[in-house]
Amino acid sequence: MPPSSSGTTRQTIPIGQVRQIVLGARRSGLDCEALLQRAGIPPELLGSPLSRVSQAQYAALIFQLRHRLRDELWGLCSRPLPLGSFEAVCRLAVGCRTLEEALRAGLRHYRLLLSDFTPRLQVREGVASMSLAPRAPVDEPLGYAMRCFGFLGYGLVCWLVARRLPLLAVDLRCKEADQPGDAPQLFQAPPHYGLRTGWRFEARWLSLPIVQTPESLAGFLAQAPASLLLKYRDDSSLAERIRRLLRRHLGGPMPSLEDVGAQLAMTPQTLRRRLREEGAGFRAIRDDLLRDAAIDYLTHPGLTLPEIAGQLGFSEASTFHRAFKSWTGLAPGAYRQERLS
Repeated sequence: MPPSSSGTTRQTIPIGQVRQIVLGARRSGLDCEALLQRAGIPPELLGSPLSRVSQAQYAALIFQLRHRLRDELWGLCSRPLPLGSFEAVCRLAVGCRTLEEALRAGLRHYRLLLSDFTPRLQVREGVASMSLAPRAPVDEPLGYAMRCFGFLGYGLVCWLVARRLPLLAVDLRCKEADQPGDAPQLFQAPPHYGLRTGWRFEARWLSLPIVQTPESLAGFLAQAPASLLLKYRDDSSLAERIRRLLRRHLGGPMPSLEDVGAQLAMTPQTLRRRLREEGAGFRAIRDDLLRDAAIDYLTHPGLTLPEIAGQLGFSEASTFHRAFKSWTGLAPGAYRQERLS
């Protein structure tokens, strides 16, 4: 039986994230190709800018880097972030009453350990900011370390209060304006470019109670950081609602924009406008879903390429071949060979 993607197709991660997270390992002289292979990521994919990897592959790479470098920021900073730092912050946080207490305690702990940037919580005129101010020149490895710290910190906050914290903006450095990556989609918030990295939200959410406990922490730590990668995306966003709707049609004709609008009780014009406001587009949502499902199917050697094409609703394998190459820069056969070699 072919694997079903009807309800489990997960969003994938751009290869650029992989290239950046191994920068510290390269600087330390480690064999990055071996690390990538142990994580199930073909090193050849680094040469294909459009390629993607699964969440499981990326999480496995994080584990490999953490283990080899003994560093929770993977060699990207001037000195290691000691192993156990994240767990210590989590234990502090679950003992707090409110989100504000947890954030202040956690960031205060990290300020004792970090030398290249300073994380702080600031509240002004009803807006709370978790900001990371650099204390050293920001090169590519440090910039990526700061973005990851901000993203994983956001995932931790969402877990502590057992809900997605709605953000007003995600802050990125001006130099990242030309290539913001997936940050706006991951945070479900508009990007703002300036001197700092972080995110902002309405200060009223600081009074949210911490609902996690020392008992629930054990299971959380066993799955982190993989559990933080995409768990708290906004399921109520229009883009995610459309993705779920289209997912149900994998293997058959995909609904058109007009069909989706009718199901959501919106005119095509309203649907397009709402998607633009979220920084999304109908065709991109559809293609991303098909791409992610195709990458999932290609990890199953028992499926032939024509079978995968059929599972995705393509009438011919050649059409699937062209589409996959446009999505990833590689032909599906080459992608599978590198993935399974």
